Amino acid sequence: MEHGLLPHRLRAEHGSLLASSFPPASLAAGRKRHHFPSSSSVKIQNQFHSMSSLVLGASSTIRCEATEASVYRETVETINLDWDNLGFGLVPTDHMYISKCSQDGIFTKGELLRYGPIELSPSSGVLNYGQGLFEGLKAYKKEDGSILLFRPHENALRMRMGAERMCMPSPAVEQFVDAVKLTVLANKRWVPPTGKGSLYIRPLLFGSGTVLGLAPASEYTFLIFVSPVGNYFKEGLAPINLVVENEFHRAAPGGTGGVKTIGNYASVLKAQKRAKENGYSDVLYLDSVHKKYLEEVSSCNIFVVKNKIISTPEIKGTILPGITRKSIIDVARGQGYQVEERLVSVEELLDADEVFCTGTAVVVSPVGSITYLGRKVEYKNNGIGVVSQQVYSSLTSLQMGLTEDKMGWTMKLN
Repeated sequence: MEHGLLPHRLRAEHGSLLASSFPPASLAAGRKRHHFPSSSSVKIQNQFHSMSSLVLGASSTIRCEATEASVYRETVETINLDWDNLGFGLVPTDHMYISKCSQDGIFTKGELLRYGPIELSPSSGVLNYGQGLFEGLKAYKKEDGSILLFRPHENALRMRMGAERMCMPSPAVEQFVDAVKLTVLANKRWVPPTGKGSLYIRPLLFGSGTVLGLAPASEYTFLIFVSPVGNYFKEGLAPINLVVENEFHRAAPGGTGGVKTIGNYASVLKAQKRAKENGYSDVLYLDSVHKKYLEEVSSCNIFVVKNKIISTPEIKGTILPGITRKSIIDVARGQGYQVEERLVSVEELLDADEVFCTGTAVVVSPVGSITYLGRKVEYKNNGIGVVSQQVYSSLTSLQMGLTEDKMGWTMKLN
């Protein structure tokens, strides 16, 4: 899709969306740049300076100037979207953040560019050898109009852990968090109203430098883009239906299942596609050694409840250490529940009182049924159990600023 066509398509879909959201077709190849200091202590409107437009794929650069006032006005004007019917799909926003790092391991001062295509060599490390990671977190709008981030430091730490496994440098925690703040504030008109969804934030780290023989790339790019989203599963908080995968495996001991590398997700697409064609919401994977212990759903962690005891597969290198998973464990223990991190067999799953999934995208999603080797087990209350409802309400109320954050997990943006 050409970048210049986006305003027209969005206007057709969403009504009176301002043409200023994207560059006109005549400037489709252009890209405005905004340079910022690493600290986020200065308000975003005071950080917009003179801008230049970078022509990607061309050898020349066209320079243009814009005043702080015009850029800020463009950033704060509201968006006319159908917030009540917002799904989990890409809605292109105004700006993205980019920083680069050479072999010295030091990332450049980040900059905001217009959201759009990036230039990438055919011999880049990410395209040839899959050297890449991504993160996912959300921003929520409070009723007073302020914006909350949820535990961004945890995402920064997880990216650093993953980068070490994938032989990549990674931005410092402070730079990661500052970059997230800048990107959200530059796109704050896209944050859905309270209770209508969230702004999904997607940080990427990948080998953008050229490479031919198998080796780490010579350059790395740290990029963040955002999109307003609604529910990940079309069912919303309604129960989802899972099928236990008995043929394919998501990860193996010693592999990369415990880090958020891009290859982990491409490998689940075949089983997920087959499951959805058969009427299931998603796939639940078993361990690759014994083929009897639960691991995780394609993009979610899983919890099993029996006699008010909550159990979830332990983190042992093949399961992603989910930030929502970690938060749910703390919330549940704070409410008096016993939570066990251990091996959980598929037999326990089929005998559970209730089952639910957790993740940044889904938050908490109750499971209505599990199908294993042709046997379908349905859970009580149509899958929406007392525990899943309670932890969902507690966590989402905290994320949206509806209850006091005694955990210190939220970060308020002006």
